[in-house]
Amino acid sequence: MRNRPLLIAAALVWLAPTLLCSALLNAQVAHQELAHAAWDRPALPSPAVVLDQGAEPVQPATVDDHPTVIRWYHGLLFAGVIAALSPADETIRDNFQSHRTSTKDDVARALRHFGQPEVYATVALGTVATGLIAGNSKITRAGARISSGIALGGVVSSLLKLSVGRRRPFSSEDQYTFGPFSKVDASWPSGHTMTAFALATGVSDEVHSLPVSIALYTVATGVGWSRMNDNKHWLTDVVSGAAIGITSTKLMNGHWRVFGMSAPKILLGPSGSAGLAWSAGF
Repeated sequence: MRNRPLLIAAALVWLAPTLLCSALLNAQVAHQELAHAAWDRPALPSPAVVLDQGAEPVQPATVDDHPTVIRWYHGLLFAGVIAALSPADETIRDNFQSHRTSTKDDVARALRHFGQPEVYATVALGTVATGLIAGNSKITRAGARISSGIALGGVVSSLLKLSVGRRRPFSSEDQYTFGPFSKVDASWPSGHTMTAFALATGVSDEVHSLPVSIALYTVATGVGWSRMNDNKHWLTDVVSGAAIGITSTKLMNGHWRVFGMSAPKILLGPSGSAGLAWSAGF
């Protein structure tokens, strides 16, 4: 019973991100509904303008209507950036470890939770559950977009780890040692960083708040820093993980069209049924 306050505090720490995310999404939904109501309100006729009474109102364009197109040469350019950074991996690793302190370890221990299931799963799935319980399909869809972005990033990262098999920096081997299909827990890319940036991108794109976005991406960057401080990842692992997390989420929420793939359509039926439609053009 003496541990009850600690258990309650831990539960609140885990639930706080979900509650905050749900509150921000509720505020965003309310703001959008007010904006749409103002847009749909009929305007008074003006002597200088004649309106066609049979015309449909034109809704303002959204980001999803004109997604940013990511082409093959963008991927090639990013691969070039990673190749250019890779010679500095070992030097940066040595610098991090030579300046490592117990205080930095404590900070890293706190930050890395934002790349682990107790945070990202709680926020993503908790948002879906909040929408379902409240009967608000907009919040449910927002949670589904956040969850799907993290899931896609996880699949991509796991496949790359397995197929590349890069050795971790705490091993006795250098940054150019690889063992394809020989090690599941490989170094490249950083899974914690990928998840943190996928979560930051997903929530940021839903709430549309600059202060919230700055805070989310700052924490996500801190997760990447923690992985280098703990000697778990090279710099290029972290940069790659961040790029995969952002790209996966931007693809799944429709803000980006990547290599011909469009955002999937998340379908929610009136009886609670759900479906997924995904198309690609090349």
